[in-house]
Amino acid sequence: MLTHEDVWKGIDRLAEMHGMSPSGLARKAGLDPTTFNKSKRKTKEGKARWPSTESLAKILQATGSSMAEFVALIEDRRGSRGFGALQRLKAIRLSEVGAGGNFDAAGFPIGERWEEIEFPQIDDPQAYILELDRDLAPPVYRAGDLVVISPNSSVRRNDRVLVHLKSGELVVGLLERRTAARVVLRDPIATERETIFDIEALSWLSRIVWVSQ
Repeated sequence: MLTHEDVWKGIDRLAEMHGMSPSGLARKAGLDPTTFNKSKRKTKEGKARWPSTESLAKILQATGSSMAEFVALIEDRRGSRGFGALQRLKAIRLSEVGAGGNFDAAGFPIGERWEEIEFPQIDDPQAYILELDRDLAPPVYRAGDLVVISPNSSVRRNDRVLVHLKSGELVVGLLERRTAARVVLRDPIATERETIFDIEALSWLSRIVWVSQ
């Protein structure tokens, strides 16, 4: 059973995992910066005040986290970097991706350039890590970050995605919509800004499930 303390602990840890304070997390999710302040966690009479389901949904969306990941934080099922037991994931540096021959037509890792990194358990056994040795979309995706990609995950609107263009370029963004003819991404920072790609220009599109900063 989840307790009042558990839920607030999960929010604090989610903020920590993304290099933010609870106030910064609230701001990123479009909430009042004081939403998660410790002073807001109890009423003046000392009664427990719970965060709303709407605010929880917003911070999960803002960080690209699932409810299962949030519960894992509450239960403290974390390894040295994040959630659960460690596994070995394939990893490649961003600067090496352009060399070609690293992904198949569906976006799964192939070839000999991949190394392995121990990382907390990911539901997708074919998930892999993109090591950013240069900025990709600062300040959200910066040099030094580990971006975990799940090629088996279904992709829905507002998910963070990595798009590989046939030109070899990698693009990150928030999926706005996908049709038989085009894909529309929103900028991860200026979310009102959209970029449209013809389907013919894409090699593949995969969901970003975690960013370790």
